Amino acid sequence: MELIRLLVVDDHTLFRRGLMALLSQDERFEVTGQAGDIGEALRCLAQDIPDVVLLDNHLPGVLGVDGIVSLKAAAPSIRILMLTVSENENDLAAALQAGADGYLLKTVELDHLSEFIIKVLAGESVISPEMMTKLVAAFRSKPALPPTPPILPDGEAVLPETPASTAELTPAREGVDLLSAREREVLSLIALGDSNKLIARKLDIAETTVKIHVQHILRKLQLTSRVQAAVVAAGLDAG
Repeated sequence: MELIRLLVVDDHTLFRRGLMALLSQDERFEVTGQAGDIGEALRCLAQDIPDVVLLDNHLPGVLGVDGIVSLKAAAPSIRILMLTVSENENDLAAALQAGADGYLLKTVELDHLSEFIIKVLAGESVISPEMMTKLVAAFRSKPALPPTPPILPDGEAVLPETPASTAELTPAREGVDLLSAREREVLSLIALGDSNKLIARKLDIAETTVKIHVQHILRKLQLTSRVQAAVVAAGLDAG
């Protein structure tokens, strides 16, 4: 298998070098470059195109979220995965709207980060579970914000590449009546950002049963991902 080429962009030298060293121990990755700001990152892209850029937000000069468009313009094929301490919902929304392929907090475990890099390269997007409720809250307070839906494994949420518009969710809202009482319970917990494991614990059912309920919910609502379902549930609560 070809190595996944990474560019690490972070202004904290110790963190950047530490992350590079840890990722380099994974035989699936090759760290091909590093940068401390957007300008340096663009110079790196001019010399070599990586597969995935790990991008901090709080960079000197141009913030990470403000540099996404320039990075994508310089190398349209790259995937950009935000890796930041910022739990601000405005940063999250700005990153997703600018074209980021995911948004992770720096508290993420290394093995999880490795798996999500692979998912991002496969065309999915990931978002830290701590940011899920903020994503739904942002949708509730700003209906015009394009919802960016994820699928939650056990720890993080994974988003499809193409966000759904509010209009595209209308058939889903109309299909809520098709849900069983248990499926409605599961849907309400999805809206809270709960993983399958947590839903199973709360409802005292098997995790495999939760997965089946989620599949049924998505099929009945004509959706493709969990946060599309979460957005629908948020719209129902708001209504």
